[in-house]
Amino acid sequence: MATPDLIRNVALVGPTGSGKSALVAALLGGHDPLAQERSVSLAVSPLLHDGTKVNLVDTPGYADFAGEVRAALRAVDAVLFVLPANGAIDEAARQLWRECSQTPRAIVVTKLDHARADYDGVLAAAQAAYGERVMPVLQRTDALIEAVIEESEDEGLMERYLAGEPVEETQLMADLERAMARGTFHPVVPACAATGEGLSDLLDLVVRGFPSPHEHPSPEVFTPAGGRAEALTCDPSGPLVAEVVKTTSDNYLGRVSIVRVFSGTLQPDHPVHVSGHFSAFFGDGSGHEDHDEDDRPTMLTPRLIAGDIGSLGKLGHAETGDTLSDPESPRLLRPWELPDPQLPIAIEADTQSDDDHLSGALARLAAEDPSLRIERNAETHQVVLWVLGEAHAEVALGRLRDRYGVSVSQVDLVIPLRSTFAGPAKGHGRHVKQSGGHGQFAICDLEVEPLPRGSGFEFVDRVVGGAVPRQYVASIEKGVVAQMARGISDGRPLVDLRVTLVDGKSHSVDSSDMAFQSAGALALREAAEATELIDLEPYDEVSVLIPDDVVGEVMSDLSARHGRLLGSEQVGAGGPGGRTLAKALVPHRSLVRYAIDLRAATHGVGTFTRTFASYEPVS
Repeated sequence: MATPDLIRNVALVGPTGSGKSALVAALLGGHDPLAQERSVSLAVSPLLHDGTKVNLVDTPGYADFAGEVRAALRAVDAVLFVLPANGAIDEAARQLWRECSQTPRAIVVTKLDHARADYDGVLAAAQAAYGERVMPVLQRTDALIEAVIEESEDEGLMERYLAGEPVEETQLMADLERAMARGTFHPVVPACAATGEGLSDLLDLVVRGFPSPHEHPSPEVFTPAGGRAEALTCDPSGPLVAEVVKTTSDNYLGRVSIVRVFSGTLQPDHPVHVSGHFSAFFGDGSGHEDHDEDDRPTMLTPRLIAGDIGSLGKLGHAETGDTLSDPESPRLLRPWELPDPQLPIAIEADTQSDDDHLSGALARLAAEDPSLRIERNAETHQVVLWVLGEAHAEVALGRLRDRYGVSVSQVDLVIPLRSTFAGPAKGHGRHVKQSGGHGQFAICDLEVEPLPRGSGFEFVDRVVGGAVPRQYVASIEKGVVAQMARGISDGRPLVDLRVTLVDGKSHSVDSSDMAFQSAGALALREAAEATELIDLEPYDEVSVLIPDDVVGEVMSDLSARHGRLLGSEQVGAGGPGGRTLAKALVPHRSLVRYAIDLRAATHGVGTFTRTFASYEPVS
């Protein structure tokens, strides 16, 4: 491969059942018996057409695997949006189209052999849903030619065309590529995997009318220290910068990394620097640790130049989203935005052997799938997988079992609760012991009162006359804080309290830091026994993005979950395909399966995000 001009990187994106995998198999010239089965990860298939290498990136259509679609969009320069001729354009198809909005898109209509195929109907529906710039390109109509010429850099071309001057095919295809690259024009091509109809025309369009890697916007690039680095160009002789867009495991090859090269050339047996700094972009909650190390991959292709996509083996430390660069000048690409997993699945190992291998298996699973978040809850001691939906969970647990030999079972998720005082109370803490030699002596009196929700903890010193020496005041506070963390009897930590030290006694010889810590804890316990404790549960502020036609149903459901509605607002234009953002405060326990229930209520297109808000009385 000589230059990036002779490469086309194309993702096939579309709803489940649209025929993406069957189309890929047909374009490759064969029949894939598994093409009709559900696809759960991106797969790259290269082919050569008219001297140009075409990398076809197949993607899953189900919402649980949106992370695979986003990884594919990072790797490619254009999208073939696949619509079946026997289907309708529903909200799920509109949402997928929006997902690809930053990438040039063409539409291929498949399943033309189906008994209920209606190409003209699907074309009209696509134009209604996606805009009038969705136009068929195999009928050379005046409207098509005029729409493409409008994107031409030759300002006089339209005038000459209207005057009757013919437009050269090369000029028209150059303007079509320009229009596609700008995202202002979306050509439509019919193609049937079963009969082969339109496949050659489709590949001709990809090679002649789709943007090349030169037109791919460069991702932001940084140094591992966080400073901005020089912008990249798609130059095979430039500095090496590539990105791992997919990691998987093979029984014979071990870990295999699919990479997109943005600059430079990957050569066989040349060392590379592997950088992954997830916390810089996603905070500490991604489940992926930052890492920097040199590695020497095995090339599964002779070499990879800027603009190409290919596979590497034996990158032992690489994870999906990592940057590969020159060890002498390491770089870090800003990773693509990950979908937010909102379905928690608590798991336990089935046997001691499974438990011994669970940590390593989860680390490898996280390396493959950045949309999977792994939480080890220090309070509940549960291992929790945060996934995008039930199918995502099923695939993750299946990979643990089949690929890594670790069997786990799903268990009930434990929601950590808190407690607080119902009203003010007083406590007397006396820790006095004498058993020969040094004794222990500490006495303190505390007044405790509840604070407004979310206030935390306040400690006030109102001791006068030196009843408690200054160095022991901090010891009492430390004992109170430790007892609050332990809880009183049920292990639920205490929160939102003001504790005031009002009096105490000390001994010149027997008083100590530990004695006053014990006295502070005892005083808090006595105060708790003098009043009622209120159980508190975590509430999240939830933002739910939903189609306009289900707003009432979703808002009613949030109220039924003991949520407090905070309001709603229109997102984008109203009418068909319009969306609303609704906000509410909802108990955490009511959101455990909300990702599943919301998808069912919105036909698979509703999404939500949440952030911890406060602890509130258990409803």
